[in-house]
Amino acid sequence: MRIQGKVALITGAAEGLGGAFAEELLKKGAKGVGIADVNVSKGKETAGLFLSKYGHQKAIFLQCDVTSEKQLEDAFRKTKEEYGRLDIVCNNAGIGDERKWRLMIDINLAAVVHGTYLARKYMSKQHGGSGGLVVNIASMAGLILGPLSPVYTATKHGVVGFTRSMASFDAAFSKDDIRLNTICPSFSDTSIINKTVAPEFVDGDIMKQVAGTLKLLPVSRVAEGFMRLVEDDDLHDQVMRVTHERGIDFQRFKPNPPMPSKM
Repeated sequence: MRIQGKVALITGAAEGLGGAFAEELLKKGAKGVGIADVNVSKGKETAGLFLSKYGHQKAIFLQCDVTSEKQLEDAFRKTKEEYGRLDIVCNNAGIGDERKWRLMIDINLAAVVHGTYLARKYMSKQHGGSGGLVVNIASMAGLILGPLSPVYTATKHGVVGFTRSMASFDAAFSKDDIRLNTICPSFSDTSIINKTVAPEFVDGDIMKQVAGTLKLLPVSRVAEGFMRLVEDDDLHDQVMRVTHERGIDFQRFKPNPPMPSKM
């Protein structure tokens, strides 16, 4: 995809991975980016920074609790109204609090499902859109077992499975309409690491010790992988891994069982 003139909506974009993704798109000439985040002060600060660096109307802050169906759809609607189009969606918002496991399921998985369905509604050529790209952010915990984080691990496995299934069997998601991919980074140097809370049955000090042994990926490395997914039109139905050991590569799976290719 040629990024110049394109419009993106990114959840959880006030900081961390989402903020890095947004800035990379603006550096490449994106028309505008919707900064959707529940953190109003940080979200406004980030949007203001992008406006000062990249120009008038290049970013819009959208107060959005992704667990609210109305607020999430409003973010899609307002972004398209502001810029006249929507080309790229990144469902990035996430938390790592095992003691608020229901909320974690709602943010890490249910909101990704809803955001993907909304992308189909607002972007698909079947609904009068121009097609584009959706990138759902999972984690290496979606491919292996996350340390001392059973619900987080379950949500990220869910993101991988949901995204792969939609990319394989939903007619709106194809190279000719909306490309759909997943990124599974190792633990990255973002605030979610410091905010991660262990489940009740795990001593908090043990969780801190485990976190202290992790070698964190720089955010820039994950952003590099994200931009590769954006710019390479051949990448669809892919699960990208970003790790220290292998860098940027792709998870390989057994072929899908025989079924209608698109339903």
